[in-house]
Amino acid sequence: MKHHFACVRSNGLRFALAALAVAYTTIASAATLDEVKARGRLICGVNQGLQGFAKLIDQRWSGFDIDFCRAVAAAIFQDDQKVDYVPLSAAERFEALRDGKIDLLSRNSTWTLGRELKFGLTFAGITYYDGQGFMLPRSAGIFSSLELDGKTVCVLQGTTSETNLSDYFGANNMAFEAVAVAASADSLAAYKEQRCNVITSDMSQLYALRLELADPDEHLILADTISKEPLGPVVRQSDPAWATLVKWVLFALLDAEEMGISSETIDGALQSDKPAVRRFVGKDGDFGTDMGLANDWAVHMIRLVGNYGEIFDRNLGVESRLGISRGMNQLWNLGGIHYPPPIR
Repeated sequence: MKHHFACVRSNGLRFALAALAVAYTTIASAATLDEVKARGRLICGVNQGLQGFAKLIDQRWSGFDIDFCRAVAAAIFQDDQKVDYVPLSAAERFEALRDGKIDLLSRNSTWTLGRELKFGLTFAGITYYDGQGFMLPRSAGIFSSLELDGKTVCVLQGTTSETNLSDYFGANNMAFEAVAVAASADSLAAYKEQRCNVITSDMSQLYALRLELADPDEHLILADTISKEPLGPVVRQSDPAWATLVKWVLFALLDAEEMGISSETIDGALQSDKPAVRRFVGKDGDFGTDMGLANDWAVHMIRLVGNYGEIFDRNLGVESRLGISRGMNQLWNLGGIHYPPPIR
């Protein structure tokens, strides 16, 4: 009887612990969205200042990562302006998210296993496929990264660029001296002052930094890409429901472009009889309410912010000063690698 009682007590304890774990998970899953709604604002961590991605101009934030924050706010509040932006350095961004100082990190951050494990975070998807490169004066007469032996290189602290730089030069038996800086502006200042011969960073950042120079055309971004840098929004692992919402905001932006739904055509989409479009605009299914949103969440998002293509073009692409080609960031059916799951 004692043995039977011990088994019952042990099983009961396991069941109780399992029930507590489920309850905790349910509470944690609802926490972020509930807090955002109660606050009436989304708190979004962004870059301190990077042309095309996040920059404060005339007291107004703009950029590719800013527009993603706006899209999330539009999905929740039907208002893309209900966002507070918190500028963060590369070194402090993940701790700020982990410690609950922000709801969402949208700051040109590379998805790695180490970052998810170390900080207890989840990357909700890839908004921009990038790679690390090098910029230097054209007068140097260098056209390949394999010619950079012995150069002094400016690199951002707390980024994958530091590790990639060391790995690349080591693998190719080249020497270098690193000038580690805290922010992109510091990197550019050091480069202008000739404290480094070369700047290394994500290609997109190099295009942005080159625009800050007095004579952009006199500086060359080498064609070589030495790494994979999948950039995307980040949330805490403890809140899977919030991660799902953020993830599907990204997928919806891509799905909208694929279906030809834009800020200019969204009203026409509301009249469509196509099943995929009807699900997208919330006419069929309860996908919105199942995430804690209105069923027409995607309608407000596209009307106020636009689809992925619109966001890319105005901040980074043909309508921007950067003029970066879509390349890998094109949709899968147009030669790129963005392949969004459908809403169904």
